[in-house]
Amino acid sequence: MNSNNEFYEIVVAGGGLAGTFAAVTAARMGKKVLLLDSGSCLGGTLTCCGVGPMMTGHSRDRQVIGGLFEELTERLKRNGYSCGHVRDTTGYISYLTPFSAEGMKLVLDEMTEEAGCETFFHVSVVGAEKCRGKISRVLVSGPEGLFWVNADIFIDATGDGDLAYYAGAPMKKGRESDGKSQPMTMNAKYCNVDRDQLLDYILKNIEKFPRLYGKEQLLRESGHLSIAGFSEEMKMAREKGILHFKREELLMFETDRKGEFIINTTRITELDGTTVRGLSQAERVGRIQCNELDYFLKKYVPGFKDAVLEYTGPSVGIRGSRQLEGIYTLTAEDIIKGTQFETRIALAAYPIDVHNPDGQGTKSIFKMGEQGYYSIPYEVMICREISNLLVTGRCISASFEAQAAIRTTPTTSALGQAAGMAAAMVLQDSEKVKDVNGIDRKELQYKLKTRGVIL
Repeated sequence: MNSNNEFYEIVVAGGGLAGTFAAVTAARMGKKVLLLDSGSCLGGTLTCCGVGPMMTGHSRDRQVIGGLFEELTERLKRNGYSCGHVRDTTGYISYLTPFSAEGMKLVLDEMTEEAGCETFFHVSVVGAEKCRGKISRVLVSGPEGLFWVNADIFIDATGDGDLAYYAGAPMKKGRESDGKSQPMTMNAKYCNVDRDQLLDYILKNIEKFPRLYGKEQLLRESGHLSIAGFSEEMKMAREKGILHFKREELLMFETDRKGEFIINTTRITELDGTTVRGLSQAERVGRIQCNELDYFLKKYVPGFKDAVLEYTGPSVGIRGSRQLEGIYTLTAEDIIKGTQFETRIALAAYPIDVHNPDGQGTKSIFKMGEQGYYSIPYEVMICREISNLLVTGRCISASFEAQAAIRTTPTTSALGQAAGMAAAMVLQDSEKVKDVNGIDRKELQYKLKTRGVIL
């Protein structure tokens, strides 16, 4: 077993938006950063699980997430990979952001390279060594075998809390009552959808689409359709044995390309995405469900008769798994009240959106205080047990229902930027600051705001 001879000041595990933006932020602050990702590209679920669009950086008409999320959006727009923020035609949220997954890969590579952080693909953190409450190094598996990586500060942005788990940080998993997590989903992407035929059918039968009713003008004017509906057809298909999974409606989003749609509808229950058996079975079940959906779409949904399935996945999407048990745990009450924490490091406006772990049904709570958004405090990313660990992204310290709100990529991007800045601050003032809990929260907020973060 070898050691990587280079010493890094900060190691970030996980290359989704949270990890990428943590790495970019710290590197822009002059720190030597290594970003580790198990896949072949950055972007996490957006590029590796077929997830899209990004939802959401807005509360009603007010933007609440800026910083690197907005910089990414502008870079995508400038290169023709996104139209920017557009109205959600389902009305579930106010604005969403379609994008090209291929363009996303290129732009995130560009941002990390410009910042000067090193990126290793095809590597996974598989262990950690700890001494006196600090992680000294992490064990990484790569093409050449196992090797150790050393650093001063470690940031876990793996989504599943892998690094924190291996280091012995206190973790929990799933719903408080029984440990079950939200269902996983295998997305599918189609091109050559006749969007005009699809839209014409919806407008002529708008009474069958309660979530779209009253939004006819927006549907006509929008260049990017978001569709929720076909509930009667889905029910009929289940009764006939065409579909064998419990999902109440068909959900689809048009990408940056006309006539290309992401189908986010499968529902994979009773499997654990943190075990090799559970995750492997989820991949197989997801493909079976997508195959059933393919038949259903082409037979029963106008506009899909000649549509072409581009791909499924490529990997199954996990909504939630392990969560840190941090100094503070964000709760559903915090979100519903729209709590504005004194130590906030991000605002967010995605509602509580719980997909039923037992099967059919989705619970949404749109109340987020009078202002329509909530805040997230710094303390959800740190624990008392490990002094040089920050946990960011969807695996922060949050209750089951709160995690169902903060798990989307604009919010996790803001959390990642905060983690990267906090890590850099610890190292910049190491004479006074001995651990990640010791940084000045007001100074952290100031540094984030000067970089476009909205607080």
